[in-house]
Amino acid sequence: MSRLRIIHDTAYRYDAPVTFGPHRLVLRPREGHDVRLESMVLTITPAHEIRWSRDVFSNSVALVTFLEPANALHIRSDVVVDRSIHAAVDLARLPLAEYPPIYDPLEQTVVDVYRAFSFADDVLVVKDWLVDLKIPERGDAVRVLSLLNQTLFKQLEYRRREEKGVQTPAQTLRLGTGSCRDKATLFMEAARVLGIAARFASGYLDTAASQAGRAATHAWAEVYLPDSGWIGFDPTIGETTSSKHTVVGVSHHPRGVMPISGRFSSLEGRSLGLEVGVRMETPAEADLPGRAPTSDLVAL
Repeated sequence: MSRLRIIHDTAYRYDAPVTFGPHRLVLRPREGHDVRLESMVLTITPAHEIRWSRDVFSNSVALVTFLEPANALHIRSDVVVDRSIHAAVDLARLPLAEYPPIYDPLEQTVVDVYRAFSFADDVLVVKDWLVDLKIPERGDAVRVLSLLNQTLFKQLEYRRREEKGVQTPAQTLRLGTGSCRDKATLFMEAARVLGIAARFASGYLDTAASQAGRAATHAWAEVYLPDSGWIGFDPTIGETTSSKHTVVGVSHHPRGVMPISGRFSSLEGRSLGLEVGVRMETPAEADLPGRAPTSDLVAL
């Protein structure tokens, strides 16, 4: 196991006090055989109440109700995770998966949800683009997905975008550029065109930039194959997911895993901007997050 500390700071500022509506936070890493959450401290101002739940995709969601107006909103998530070597995907050791995949009838209802298109208007554009990849009618699903991953990595120039939301698959193909979330969205929709169940994943990527505090959240796609389960493909770096990836939320649609979503209202206050910073580090025992009186310590 290797330990990783992830500090995610988000600050909104306004020129006058505003009233905040309920906010939805998807910031708690998903746990499993590959990741264990050791601790999490969630610090939020202004005064608030918080309630935790799990959504339909089994993401841990914090629902925040604010108790007073303010001219700033600050949300800080400080987590420590233990990462297992089992987080890496060894494609060579996966069971052979037919393409197109044949799913178990007991799983069919759920699989169909993840094969439904999020951007149905772009399906024909994606189909036309896939023709150039010369994908065989039948074969090895992992090889097909690896080809798709590498094609997106090589063909599309990475461009970090500050705008909210994602580009549609057609926009990304037309522009030839996209952020990590744009590439993940296109991969997900292309996999669905090929009859493969896929979902959008959001979280963090441990890189030199994140270690230096210059990173943001990251996005990739996961596909579901019989006997292999969910497998992550990251078209931004052209690799399958590994212990470098920490997943926070998964959804059928990119909108389902926005780290922070909510509204504010005011007759006078206007937004002055948003600052987001993500820093990762290998923590020493003395650096582990403590119990600050203004924080919500998540029970583990």
